[in-house]
Amino acid sequence: MKPTPVLRKTGRPLSFDRDAALEAAMHQFWRHGFEGTSISQLTRAMGITPPSLYAAFGDKRRLFLEAVDRYLGGAGSILQAISDAPSARAAAHQLLIAGAIGNTGETTPPGCLLASSIVCSSVAAAGVREDLATIRRDVELALRRRIERDVEDGTMPANTDSEMLAGHAFAVLQGMSTLAKDGAGRGKLLRIVDSFMAAWPQ
Repeated sequence: MKPTPVLRKTGRPLSFDRDAALEAAMHQFWRHGFEGTSISQLTRAMGITPPSLYAAFGDKRRLFLEAVDRYLGGAGSILQAISDAPSARAAAHQLLIAGAIGNTGETTPPGCLLASSIVCSSVAAAGVREDLATIRRDVELALRRRIERDVEDGTMPANTDSEMLAGHAFAVLQGMSTLAKDGAGRGKLLRIVDSFMAAWPQ
């Protein structure tokens, strides 16, 4: 006698394009920051109801982190790109060029999504602030380690201060975001990148 098959309930299919909804949420967070973006703003931009938002993404914080991951191009992609770059100089240059271009897109808000959400005053947003700080620290550390590799193999001077140099590059990256929000164009940011790279230790 054959056993009675167990009927499994399948989840209710999403009635909206999840990818498009996430893209819309990313733009809202990018423009207004985590705290400055309300659930009503999100659902209006995403074209969904609050229950659908919570069902598909969890809560606002998880939606935000997923939007950040999308903005960065996927988990670990920047870190891997830095590690795989042919040199520390190339890694820093690629990072800064990507920042200058990303900060000044024609169809995206000016500045950087991560920088837009740095200021979080509420207790609820404190975790988001730390999430973003961790991402920034990880990127800076990846660049520092790439610099140290070049120092070890003699490609860069032995007296190179890897911590300072990586921190300087990241300060330029964050500063360009602020300049873009204040109206600086892509040309100006690219000249800033050139200026920084001209001082790279040889």
